[in-house]
Amino acid sequence: ITCSAVISACEKGGQWESALLFCSVMLRNELELDTMVFGAAISACQTGGQWQRGIQFFKMMTSSNVELHVITVNAAISVCEKGSEWEKALQLYSLMAQGLVDADLVTYSALISAFEKNGEWEKASHLYSMVAQSMVEYDTILCNATISACEKGSA
Repeated sequence: ITCSAVISACEKGGQWESALLFCSVMLRNELELDTMVFGAAISACQTGGQWQRGIQFFKMMTSSNVELHVITVNAAISVCEKGSEWEKALQLYSLMAQGLVDADLVTYSALISAFEKNGEWEKASHLYSMVAQSMVEYDTILCNATISACEKGSA
């Protein structure tokens, strides 16, 4: 918990480079990176606009057999959304569709926002309708992101 707190503090302070440096020091010293550390590192990459590095951390996490958690997958989807990489975000969502992790409101909001940023209004609309089939309740952010995607698609 202490390591992920340090990385999160770096992220919140806009110091994504320091967060990643801390992770590399952990790896060099053969300290085990857990779900919390990977999630914090991915979030730091998102804050720093480093979507490619965020995806690298996610791949490192999955290859290290660290247990997937909805928060970590959501962080990876969000980093893709910030990088306008809706295809990669959709690939990450497919892990959830396989039943490895349950999607939540943050998952759907981030993915719909990724579609919205890239003019993929049909995908946003389809995903919005899938939320009704899940146990996730709609909120204003999800509705607004879907409406915005549809508006951009009709423009």
